[in-house]
Amino acid sequence: MYLDPYYRFNDLNYRWISLDNWTYSKEFQIPFDISKWQKVHLIFESIDTVSEVLLNNVLIGKTNNMFRRYTFDITHVVKALNSIEVRFQSPVSYAAQQSRAHTLYQVPPNCPPSVQEGECHVNFIRKEQCSFSWDWGPAFPTLGIWEDVRIEAYNSCHLNYFTFSPIYDNSTQDWNLEIESSFDVVSSKPVSGQVIVEIPKLQTQQSYSVELQPGERIVKLFVKMNKTVTIETWWPHGHGNQTGYNMTVLFKLNKDLEIKKSAKIYFRTVELIQEPIKGSPGLSFYFKINGVPIFLKGSNWIPADSFQDRVTSDLLSLLSHSVVDANMNTLRVWGGGIYERDEFYELCDELGIMVWQDFMFACALYPTNRGFMSSVRTEVAYQIRRLKSHPSIIIWSGNNENEAALMMNWYNVDIEYMSTYVTDYVKLYVKNIREIVLAEDKTRPFITSSPTNGAESVAEGWLAKNPYDKHYGDVHFYDYFSDCWDWSIFPKARFVSEYGYQSWPSFSTLEKVSSKEDWSYNSRFAVHRQHHVSGNDEMLSQAQLHFKLPQHTDPLRLFKDTIYLTQVRHFHSGVQKFPAANIRDM
Repeated sequence: MYLDPYYRFNDLNYRWISLDNWTYSKEFQIPFDISKWQKVHLIFESIDTVSEVLLNNVLIGKTNNMFRRYTFDITHVVKALNSIEVRFQSPVSYAAQQSRAHTLYQVPPNCPPSVQEGECHVNFIRKEQCSFSWDWGPAFPTLGIWEDVRIEAYNSCHLNYFTFSPIYDNSTQDWNLEIESSFDVVSSKPVSGQVIVEIPKLQTQQSYSVELQPGERIVKLFVKMNKTVTIETWWPHGHGNQTGYNMTVLFKLNKDLEIKKSAKIYFRTVELIQEPIKGSPGLSFYFKINGVPIFLKGSNWIPADSFQDRVTSDLLSLLSHSVVDANMNTLRVWGGGIYERDEFYELCDELGIMVWQDFMFACALYPTNRGFMSSVRTEVAYQIRRLKSHPSIIIWSGNNENEAALMMNWYNVDIEYMSTYVTDYVKLYVKNIREIVLAEDKTRPFITSSPTNGAESVAEGWLAKNPYDKHYGDVHFYDYFSDCWDWSIFPKARFVSEYGYQSWPSFSTLEKVSSKEDWSYNSRFAVHRQHHVSGNDEMLSQAQLHFKLPQHTDPLRLFKDTIYLTQVRHFHSGVQKFPAANIRDM
């Protein structure tokens, strides 16, 4: 209990951990004869975040991005018996160093609001932005190895990545499949052979001849589906089935080398419709799935835990099934967290949960120096290749609230320097991220920000004068002062992608992370847990509009009744925010 990082004030008590540098070390044996292999790689699926990796006291590489895979060539360093060290630098000190090094101009915000008790300069490090604190959560700037690590050895050639996209041809009304594979050919001679693609239930089997020249090679295959077989499409929850088909892709190369990939393929189309509306200014903003307009109902998804190693398969299953049980059909993977693990998207595919996928930039301006941009390009390309085969993902969005942050001047930027920040914004989200999305994935739409005016923002040079215009794009809506039971205060917008009101979690949740002295609405604990300025007072003000505030003489009963009232006021309006469940409303 007392060691739990969520217990009472442990987010402050344990802050020293993220301020220190840490070294992970291990000795290990290679269970095969190294001399028989032409190339040996050490692969980190993801590493959090800034580190130097040494194998047998030789520096083999550095890391500085939590959102990408790192592959290090250890062919000439690895032995039968090895020692490895991963030397992590404090993410807090790294972010501060990067900010200080950016001497031409400041890139705000420097620090979060003091009520959040967070760390500064999170926009200078490519890691989970909310790990430095947010208005709904603690500052736990994690560091360590958070995904798998492995060694791969190979001769001749090796498959680096494999990705695919079902493509619908509107002119012929046929489905096709684009498959892309990347190979590292280490042979001094070309590697040739066959690729066999099979989708048994669709009676599709096609073979292709390939010849791979030495070096890094891309193989692109175009698979035509059997026209005599009816393809069942994937539908969102409540609109049809989530039919998928098993596919195998077998590479038979140089007679004795076989590489087999298995995957599930789903067929669906998605369109973002932005067109004039008769009798109304502005443009529409809605989605069609398989040509049918779909009403999106859902929540914003923030990381399920501050520590990803605590997120189990059971927890992901519980939360995703809860989405369906609550009659939602959409989750927005919010841009201040992480690109979720494969299992999350697989669950969304199977349950028919549409995913609005932000890239991981939120509530900040960002640097655009060469090193930062190079890291972002690698990150974005990697994540698109990893995720684009999931039918659940219906849109890519460049960031969370950064168009609004810049154009509404949240950070009091001197007007003299505004053009510099506008140029940086367009460089990052349009000339880099958007260009990569268009090159890597032609099957779903992209918008630069959320909220945005969509096509109108594009027409205004990618940044709208009023990103909150209800007649275009999507809006975010927070109003802590008006009566949340009054339906007329909510915007009649084209699309509302974020809104809500705070409530306290149930006492059964709080009890696990607090002690008896904390069980009062005005306790030091209750104030510490509130990361939104005046948030506790605002909740009581809302409750007081329709209820008498509890007056019980028993302090515990008074506390329980009060936190209950912060919750019950939402269920009348149907607008809820669930900080304890790590789900934010859409």
